[in-house]
Amino acid sequence: MKIAVCGKGGSGKSTVVTLLANQARAGGYRVLVVYSDESNSGLFRMLGFDHPPVPLMELVGGKKSLKQRMAQPSVLAENRILLEDISPQHLVEKDGLRLVSIGKILQSLEGCACPMGVLSREFLKKLVLKADELAIVDMEAGVEHFGRGVETSVDSVLIVVEPPLESVEVAQKIHDLASGIGVKNVWAIINKVPSEETATKLQAELKKRHIDVVGHIHFDADVFSSSLEGKIPEMG
Repeated sequence: MKIAVCGKGGSGKSTVVTLLANQARAGGYRVLVVYSDESNSGLFRMLGFDHPPVPLMELVGGKKSLKQRMAQPSVLAENRILLEDISPQHLVEKDGLRLVSIGKILQSLEGCACPMGVLSREFLKKLVLKADELAIVDMEAGVEHFGRGVETSVDSVLIVVEPPLESVEVAQKIHDLASGIGVKNVWAIINKVPSEETATKLQAELKKRHIDVVGHIHFDADVFSSSLEGKIPEMG
């Protein structure tokens, strides 16, 4: 299964990706986390890695002439991509958890992130997973990636929602866009919940919008504090 984790900026997507990846790994899955957010660079620390992988964008020589370069010999030119096909340079691994990065915006005037969206879409489309493998995609904030068609290459979309109404409105847009391109599994998880009362209100609001809620995560001061170091606390 390939799961895209989406939501408003600051809703806690990377935290949810990390928790989900660790839980799936504990359940016996071989987990691949795909870092598709071209701006935020700290996910590798949250997952416990010392350094990030070399972005897959470097396999095609960077953003320029992406279409032509993807046809040149590399794993990205194949019709099918298996996890073992990705070189250690572009995939870091630790205790059954793997991480690849699509690419990052590193300089001013570098241009838009559209080529990275294309690469995300094509990589996920070609990625072949075995029965015990799971791909979790940390998407950029908002909905622009739907315009690039990235979610046409995933099985499921998980929307991270936090208490402000604007987060619920973004969730509605994500739900509608995902459903509109035929993604059958579209769920929401409520994050940073201060109370059960708030969780109940948000669940009711999302239900009115026909968005299925699979659970909620309470606000945790330890998680907030650890985020200042780019980590999440060890889960007991």
